[in-house]
Amino acid sequence: MHHDLSGAEWRKSSHSNGGGGCIEVSDGYEGVMPVRDSKDPEGPALVFPAEAWRSFVAAVRAEEFGSV
Repeated sequence: MHHDLSGAEWRKSSHSNGGGGCIEVSDGYEGVMPVRDSKDPEGPALVFPAEAWRSFVAAVRAEEFGSV
């Protein structure tokens, strides 16, 4: 499925460390969460199902992936 992200308003992760390893997300797309690499804003974006993104964020907050 194609999502038109040309008007997306991107925001950096609140966990950005300033070292260049950042992602940006764009809210406002029903049922999905677009994600892109902040170092390559003209590059591709990944679009995840919203529920999968919420589960991923919860797992990161719970440190289920260890210390990153």
